[in-house]
Amino acid sequence: MIKNKYQVKIENNFGGKYDMERWSAYWYQIYEVMQLTPQRILEIGAANSISSDFFKKNDKEVVILDINKKNKPDILASVIDMPLPDASFDVVLAAEVLEHLPFVDFEKSLREMGRVSRKNIIISLPHWGRHFSIDMRLPFLKRLRWQLKISFPSKKHRFIGGNHTHYWEIGKKNYSLKKIKKAINSAGFNISKDYIAFEMPYNHFFILEKK
Repeated sequence: MIKNKYQVKIENNFGGKYDMERWSAYWYQIYEVMQLTPQRILEIGAANSISSDFFKKNDKEVVILDINKKNKPDILASVIDMPLPDASFDVVLAAEVLEHLPFVDFEKSLREMGRVSRKNIIISLPHWGRHFSIDMRLPFLKRLRWQLKISFPSKKHRFIGGNHTHYWEIGKKNYSLKKIKKAINSAGFNISKDYIAFEMPYNHFFILEKK
């Protein structure tokens, strides 16, 4: 991707950590949560406070849960076993978190999030593959956006330790989108909406509602 001078300037200012694509991922998280008009939010795996700060500034009560004490969460615990009462949050957000657990724990984590949520959970997961997109803006016409994600299932996921602890990703061998959706349904959720973020096509968002 060719970067314009503004993107380069932003990356230099933020040490290359928060380019335009990465900032857009936070926008989608915030937008989807706010669409549900919650008062009490549980955010899981928050390595920074970008989303939670926004929620708090908009008069939302936010509780952060993380297994890593270095992130200074409100609750130090695993998403698989949360020391929280049933139906104690309006919405639970887990963005780019669940792929850090073995896939055998995927449904377990979804069920546990469903237990503490009154109705909705929002998750985003990495979706591997080639992405093609068109974004057109013409005078007097509605903005046109089109995108296509092509995965190659023969590409086996390779677990990498350290900071990149992804056990699985959508689109890799044995982890088709169909399989992920089936697991979500088996965990007790209807998928009210799912999509690939246009500006950050590595992120696949799922807005889920308890059955």
